[in-house]
Amino acid sequence: MLSNKIGKLSILISCFLLNFLNAVSQEKISLDEDWKFHFGHASNPEKDFDYSKTGLLHKSNVFANTIVNPKFVDSTWKKINIPHDWVVELPFVKSEQVEMDSHGYKPVGGMYPETSIGWYRKHFSVDKKNNGKRFELQFDGIYRNAEIWFNGFYVGTNFSGYVGNSFDVSNYVNFEGDNVIVIRVDATQYEGWFYEGAGIYRHVWLNITDKIFIPEDGVFVHSEVKGKNTIVNVETTVQNNNLKVSNCSVYAYVTDRNGKVLAKSSEQKVTLGINKDYTVKQRLNLNNAQLWSLENPYLYKVISVVKSGNQIVHQTKTRFGIKTVKFDSTKGFFLNGKHIKIQGTNNHQDHAGIGSALPDYMQYYRIKLLKEMGSNAYRASHNAPTPELLDACDSLGMLVVDEQRLLNSSPEYIDQFKRIIKRDRNHASVFLWSIGNEEQNIQGNDYGKKIAQTLLAIQEDLDPTRTSTYAADMANDFKGVNEVIPIRGFNYREYAVADYHRDHPNQPLLGTEMGSTVTTRGIYEKDEIRAYVPDQDITHPWWASKAETWWKLAAENDFWLGGFVWTGFDYRGEPTPYKWPNISSHFGILDVCGFPKNIYYYYKSWWTNEDILHISPHWNWPEKLGKPIDIWVNSNADEVELFLNGKSLGKKTMERNSHLQWNVNYEPGTLEAIGYKKGKKITSKVETTGQAYNVLLSPDKTILTADGKDATVINISITDDKGREVPISDNLVKFYISGDAKIIGVGNGDPSSHEPDKCSDDAWQRSVFNGKCQVIIQAGKTTGEVKFEAKSNGLQTGSVVLKLVSK
Repeated sequence: MLSNKIGKLSILISCFLLNFLNAVSQEKISLDEDWKFHFGHASNPEKDFDYSKTGLLHKSNVFANTIVNPKFVDSTWKKINIPHDWVVELPFVKSEQVEMDSHGYKPVGGMYPETSIGWYRKHFSVDKKNNGKRFELQFDGIYRNAEIWFNGFYVGTNFSGYVGNSFDVSNYVNFEGDNVIVIRVDATQYEGWFYEGAGIYRHVWLNITDKIFIPEDGVFVHSEVKGKNTIVNVETTVQNNNLKVSNCSVYAYVTDRNGKVLAKSSEQKVTLGINKDYTVKQRLNLNNAQLWSLENPYLYKVISVVKSGNQIVHQTKTRFGIKTVKFDSTKGFFLNGKHIKIQGTNNHQDHAGIGSALPDYMQYYRIKLLKEMGSNAYRASHNAPTPELLDACDSLGMLVVDEQRLLNSSPEYIDQFKRIIKRDRNHASVFLWSIGNEEQNIQGNDYGKKIAQTLLAIQEDLDPTRTSTYAADMANDFKGVNEVIPIRGFNYREYAVADYHRDHPNQPLLGTEMGSTVTTRGIYEKDEIRAYVPDQDITHPWWASKAETWWKLAAENDFWLGGFVWTGFDYRGEPTPYKWPNISSHFGILDVCGFPKNIYYYYKSWWTNEDILHISPHWNWPEKLGKPIDIWVNSNADEVELFLNGKSLGKKTMERNSHLQWNVNYEPGTLEAIGYKKGKKITSKVETTGQAYNVLLSPDKTILTADGKDATVINISITDDKGREVPISDNLVKFYISGDAKIIGVGNGDPSSHEPDKCSDDAWQRSVFNGKCQVIIQAGKTTGEVKFEAKSNGLQTGSVVLKLVSK
């Protein structure tokens, strides 16, 4: 007992000393603030700062009087902070070009040279005390084809718009004056067929370390659960950038979420050659570990430590979860031994008002909305997600399919795939890799098969703890990718799943894209002029299905692992089934703001154990007095009785994974449903409202961190004098804010709205769409109160006070 106590005490003392020493040994500095931005030009060199006219690559550090010169005067450029998406600020432009349609009619791409090149410049200083250290610029995501200079030196190009990259700039740092980053972003070519934005839309960092260091993504943590015992495997790569052979030692320890040390490895000595690296593999034991689950997403931390002599020179902190995963071709998916049906959504990465440049808080907000619906899985369609999205899924308990942009084995895409895996393999939420999506020209032949085999071998080498799928829009077809993919993915073709299982009973099956019902929130008639479709589960493209069609098949057959709805949220681009003036998709269960459509309540009825009883449509139909209205009830009650103004319209039994309908002649008043679920009575009603009277504000949170980054969503609705939302209101609302915070975007979920998402500081406004709109506010750095007001002519003003607090 005494020896155990002494051992634990020594661990605590060594870890305390480590944290003390670490304060001066390394830094990770955000470079998100105080950038300058200016458009270039893709076809006119004079408007592109003579970029293509002046030689910049024939000598190192030859920059003359060009834009990459650190002394170039950029004082008149626009001041911006990162993340930044320049496309969301552009106007909508009607075009017959297919790529414009799919990207939401924003003028970006080769046809719009004046708004498809963006130049960024950033000035910062470096403390002389760090002379002799290693310096690295880390870019989490730039869309796209970014050429990067630092102090006049070209340091590299990052081709991908979704996979970030890091560059060692140690030899170029200026300790006597300004250090200047210059980036030319070229968005003339597209990577996807959906809204992608453009610019430095993810975080930028300056990493300062010793020259003996753990490289970015140089730690791999994975675990083996054996009864009550868990073995935590820690693989730490250490690299030597000294100009001599160097010795070091490496160890790791595990803490719980509160920082309590649970296990520590011994120190392993390593000799590193010049510019060489080595991976140290260590095993630590945990007893009675808490498993990461959807209900309790418990995260541990591994601290990997590098010492040179007796001095700690580098440490990293890696969050990880302990879980077991099993894919069974006949019984389904198991997490920690518990059978779980995958109830997933596909999602792109843009949001109303802000495009692709989301504050970190927004990742948590969006995942929270999906969790509330009952979703337990998220497919990052069709590209590597931002790291903060995975952090949110780790913390909130959401499984993730992490997807490669293309099914391609060229050096560029192999490198991208390796970077994705190394970056994301420690995330507890990631349970499956995807090597690609709908590559119709190659997925059914030997090209696709060979490429898939190459990518699968890479995945198995870098992450043997997981497996992969591929999202195939193929029916009962085996040739090609499906011959070798471990988890067969189905994009639609839901009726072919059973036949495929019959013919290939040992291959687990997953609906990688399902549904694709198109709905417009609050609309109940097809409108080809305004490009709206009814807000019920009735309309879908030829390749897709209704929600009830696919989910009944998935829910009732264990050989379905489950599936992912296309999509969780609406997104800019792919306006289906319409084109202009429609600039946004209709596929979402929630609109681009995250406001639920009626189909949301179908999924929530069958994806949660909550008592759900939802009536649609609203009950404001003065133009339809005495005419029939199609009433839908989404519920998980056993039976439901409907009443109009107290008169019963009949009781119906609810078929599992279905819904109920009544045909009711309209008269003003109250439409009420009473349901019974296992003997428990649940009620719901919709009422004919009065006229618009008040602007009601519903902030997601009112306490923000005064760090210049935190944010909150304020949802706005128009109510009558009894506080009931007026579902057909379309009032223009103007927004005012005082204190150290700013509005960064507005939206309303209208897929055909051409109102701006960004306004000048004194002119923020947005029309409500069927009763709702949204404002996103970002905190400043000064603690205190922020007052936000929403005003509409003739209505009571809505106001809320936000509080900014220190970290």
